[in-house]
Amino acid sequence: MSDEWVVVFVTYDPIEAEIIKDLLESGGIPVVLRSSKVSPYPVNISKMGEIKVLVREEDKETAEKVIEGRNNDNSE
Repeated sequence: MSDEWVVVFVTYDPIEAEIIKDLLESGGIPVVLRSSKVSPYPVNISKMGEIKVLVREEDKETAEKVIEGRNNDNSE
């Protein structure tokens, strides 16, 4: 098992990040959210507002398929 974490999704919407996190965790994939946002200042300036969804390297392919499936469901 690898301790390497990789980015599988980037958003500027904290609610969307939480939805992706919950979706992946419900499938047994551990998730870490990383954000550079400064909480007292609710602005998105360049990469400052980015929220990255990270999973373990060995879960990357599965996580990407789950996220892609979610995006396909939303586009119909």
